[in-house]
Formats: sequence, C-alpha cells, structure tokens
Amino acid sequence: MRAALTYSLPLWFVLTLSCSVRYSFTGGQFGQAKTFTVAYFNPQTALATQVYAQRLTEKMRDLLLAQSPLQMVGTGGDLQFEGSVTEYRVQTATATAAETAGRNRLTIGIKVKYTNLLEPELSFERSFTRFADFDGNADLFSVEEQLWETINDQLTQDMYNASVGNW
Repeated sequence: MRAALTYSLPLWFVLTLSCSVRYSFTGGQFGQAKTFTVAYFNPQTALATQVYAQRLTEKMRDLLLAQSPLQMVGTGGDLQFEGSVTEYRVQTATATAAETAGRNRLTIGIKVKYTNLLEPELSFERSFTRFADFDGNADLFSVEEQLWETINDQLTQDMYNASVGNW
C-alpha cells in the first residue's frame, strides 16, 4: 500500500501541473503570432474621405494593441489587415407624417483582406457593413464624427472577431 502511494502521489502531482486552462476575456486566438500590421484603408467611394479612412485604420490598430498581446510593426506582421472603404452613404431611415426624414442613416461598408502568415488557412477576404442613425433635422457634418466613432467601434470589432476572435 505504501509503495502504491509513493508512486501515485508524484504521478498525480506531475499530471496536475502539466494540465492548464487558459482563459481570455477577448477570446482571441493568436497561435504563434507575435506581430500585426494594419495597412491604410483606402477610400474607394466618392463620399468617404481620407480623414475617415485614417480614423478607421487607427481604430483597428488601437483595438489590436488593447485586446491582444501582439506588437504592431509597419510592414510584414504575422497577421496582416488591409482593405478599403467601399460604401459610404446617407439615406432616410424613417419618415414623418409630413413626408420628411424623421431619422437618417449613415451606412459604411468595408472590404477587408486578412492574411495570417503563420496559419494561411485562417486568412480571408470579407466585407462588413454597419450603420448609425441620426436625427433627420441634424446636419450630417455636425454629427458625422460621433457616427464615425459608433460605426468604427462596430466595424473594428467585426474584423477582430472574424480574424482572431474565432467568431
């Protein structure tokens, strides 16, 4: 009995220490990746400005820095994001009884190419579209930056979830 205890206790100890559980609040799966690159998102539609495209690019970089252990590099990252702004439009979301716009909607669409150099089978090209509504009496230019913030939060989280978030 003592011999069994002598051998089973160290074996139990080794097995217990070799098992581990890893949990992440962001759910990111980075594999062996250590770096990322986010190229400038080019505006491909007349209404999307260079300023908007730069804000989207910076928002994605900031998200990856905040929610991942990856380091940003200028070029050649293990994980690479590039893309373009393919849709930027304003339309009526709801009408009033007087046949005027009660709410307007800014819709922004992007096309993303995600390249995982370490696990190429996880690479993809995908489009994402998000929108935000605003008061029909408001001038777009007075609320545009707030709308950008809302939409960019959603678009960058969509890119993150599709690439490293395993969604």
